[in-house]
Amino acid sequence: MTQYGRTDEALAAMTPALREGYFAGKTVMVSGAGTGLGRAIAHWVAKLGGSLVLCGRDIAKLEDTAKALERYEADVMTYALTIRDPDAVSGLFDAAWERFGGVDILVNNAGGQFPSHAIDISPKGWNAVIDTNLNGSWHMMQAAAQRWRFASVPGSIVNIVAVVGRGMPGVAHTAAARAGVIALSKTLAIEWAPLNIRVNCVAPGLISTSGMNAYQPEAVKAMIQTNVMKRFGQAEEIADAVCMIAGDGGGFITGEVLHVDGGNQIWGDQWTIAKPDYFKIDE
Repeated sequence: MTQYGRTDEALAAMTPALREGYFAGKTVMVSGAGTGLGRAIAHWVAKLGGSLVLCGRDIAKLEDTAKALERYEADVMTYALTIRDPDAVSGLFDAAWERFGGVDILVNNAGGQFPSHAIDISPKGWNAVIDTNLNGSWHMMQAAAQRWRFASVPGSIVNIVAVVGRGMPGVAHTAAARAGVIALSKTLAIEWAPLNIRVNCVAPGLISTSGMNAYQPEAVKAMIQTNVMKRFGQAEEIADAVCMIAGDGGGFITGEVLHVDGGNQIWGDQWTIAKPDYFKIDE
């Protein structure tokens, strides 16, 4: 089976699009930092001079990411939790404040889904995806904003979502959750503007990460036709976008959804399962 995603060594050899020291003096919290996009974003933050709070469910994966970041001599903290639990999220922020004196940027990357025909998704499976991708993102955003308000300091949130504008057949549960996060982010960008808190989203398209291994090879082969560039995006392309919009370079951007998808939102099917014959064109 084809393996997707960059190795730590490959990421270390590459150069972010942003200037050196972009995150100097900043502490960035990245959820879901043990693998995939979260791990790549953590590499970029460390390369750009930031301190890091890496969080997620699997402490072993988080510690592995932290070890990979030692080459940058970044100050890194790891913390295991489920973002579904608001009390656990509160504990995470307490620990981060104690360690670093605050968090400047939150990157909400944690989430998950599984490919399935919507008609066959069980209530348990539906609730699990909604609880993580929507509720968990909310718990993290609210906890960050409450602490920024209390400390009278600005903050920046970037939520990793999905290209949901034309539907996502095969992952209806995550399409619903991510659409909810987008609407929530736009609402919070307005409500929290008086607090000097920016809230934005980055919507990755078809990205080459280990997460692609969850899909059937025939579905992955068809996915390559879902954008006008007809290729996989790379994790570092998402990391560049996230870091730009999260930091000072995005200082006048809030309530926005930045699509990094090779044009997926304007062209092509988005099937994450095999396309039914009903939709195929006879040749």
